Amino acid sequence: MGISLRKARTIIRKAMEKGREMELKPLSVVVLDAGGHVIAFEREDGAAPGRFAIAQGKAYGAVMLGMAGTAQMQRAEAQAYFMAAVNGVYGGQVVPVPGGILLRDRKGTVIGAVGVTGDTSDNDAVAGMAGIEAAGLTGEI
Repeated sequence: MGISLRKARTIIRKAMEKGREMELKPLSVVVLDAGGHVIAFEREDGAAPGRFAIAQGKAYGAVMLGMAGTAQMQRAEAQAYFMAAVNGVYGGQVVPVPGGILLRDRKGTVIGAVGVTGDTSDNDAVAGMAGIEAAGLTGEI
């Protein structure tokens, strides 16, 4: 099972709605497939233009490592050399913080990832999970 464009758009729309409900700063949300390719991306009015790279980095790290952003951050804190090496392998594209949400199917297979940025990393993750749940998918923060 992959992530359809329709589901990706639902994730983005609902994550942004949750961000507005929580009165967060303008969000940027990306949805990647299991190969790390962009399915969809949106940046709210007022979000900094560089937010795509951050959202993509959060999601890319999650999907490439099979490890959600919170686990990546814990690993980076415990073994900074490991995450530095990973970032070298992936050309500096990994942003190991919450807001990189791993998507799994019912069998536990990674089907993609969502990256949310704009507010605190923890708030980004909450907004992203709202979008994922609204799309009927399972996320791991």
